[in-house]
Amino acid sequence: MAIKQLAVFVENKHGSLDEITKILANAGVDIRALSISETQDFGILRMIVSDLEAAKATLKENQCVYTVTEVVGVSVPDTPGAMAGVIRILSENNINLEYVYAFLGASHDSACVILRVADNALTEKLLEEGGYHVVSDPFIEKL
Repeated sequence: MAIKQLAVFVENKHGSLDEITKILANAGVDIRALSISETQDFGILRMIVSDLEAAKATLKENQCVYTVTEVVGVSVPDTPGAMAGVIRILSENNINLEYVYAFLGASHDSACVILRVADNALTEKLLEEGGYHVVSDPFIEKL
């Protein structure tokens, strides 16, 4: 059920992010969610996109370096403590988070939280047992 995330390596210089977003836009790819982490020389642009294959093709065509990673997506209600509940489940089961980011979907009563963990299947199982709805690529495509 994991979601496929695109990670693009970006030079940390003026205009680099502009260029990548234009490349994707020209290919008709919608960025559903993104997160950027950086060092002095480069950044990693992590994205959930509307059309992974089109994104990969246009990035390759434009000599952009990228990887595809499977991540866990979980729908979290817009209520106090909902995110804390997700984190508590992971903590109680010794699941280490490498990174996390979130975005709103079409419905504003919940958010989709993206989790990078070592064991996607176990994390998904634990979250579902905890009453959370794990989402997949078809969910993202409908946004």
